[in-house]
Amino acid sequence: MAGIVIVFDFDRTMIDGDSDNWVVTEMGLTEIFHQLRFTLPWNRLMVFQSLFSVIQSLLLLILEYILLLFRKDRMMTELHSQGRSVQDIEACLKRMPIDSHIVEAIKSAKSLGCDLKIVSDANQFFIEKILEQHNLLDCFSDIYTNPTSIDENGKLRILPYHGGAASAPHSCNLCPPNLCKGLVMDYIRASSSSSSPKDQILLKRFIYLGDGGGDFCPTLKLRECDHVMPRTNYPLWKRISDKSSLIRADVKEWSNAEELQRILMQLVSTMTKEDS
Repeated sequence: MAGIVIVFDFDRTMIDGDSDNWVVTEMGLTEIFHQLRFTLPWNRLMVFQSLFSVIQSLLLLILEYILLLFRKDRMMTELHSQGRSVQDIEACLKRMPIDSHIVEAIKSAKSLGCDLKIVSDANQFFIEKILEQHNLLDCFSDIYTNPTSIDENGKLRILPYHGGAASAPHSCNLCPPNLCKGLVMDYIRASSSSSSPKDQILLKRFIYLGDGGGDFCPTLKLRECDHVMPRTNYPLWKRISDKSSLIRADVKEWSNAEELQRILMQLVSTMTKEDS
């Protein structure tokens, strides 16, 4: 049978909250995190005073994402300056819950032969440590996210997936500058099909699960034989509702972990029967 590739977003999809916010809150750094915005470069009010409103909105969004990623990396510097180690961050991440319905869905899909991947605007260290704690890391063949490293001082660093030292910037106007999930989806589809016979390429089918605005670009890459599962009343769901004419994939919305498990397993069962 043809393979089923399931692509998960991470924050607010696989986990119910946001992994960055979890670390900030659990380690008592909420106030400091918000104060950092006043120490960052670019006073956006001054930058945009003379720009037209359309250009202003676009550039403002880009700067918001750049500053957000920079603020995340600066937070790691702040943690290090307070004597918090990478091990302390890891211990915090290990307390991050994943709903049992999500865990069961992932393990079931893997056992049925699905190829599971993650495409997320979180970061490598956070995702891997949370998955390890729940014995899920080995379920995923690939994780595409902002890379991390530990420098010579033992400090965790967060880098952009696109536009960093190891990757060229992208030109997509739908995505934040540090990660275009649509480009990642193009790569996943190409790599998933590269070892298949030519007449099997079109049979490789995808299920994409997400919640945020950054998940809209990869949703546009899906075909009629694919499925997208947006979280109800979240930005992806709203954009799909507003731009339904652009969506080729079948849309199956979900609102909680139990619904995600039920709908995902129904799709996998149906697609498996169709391919057998």
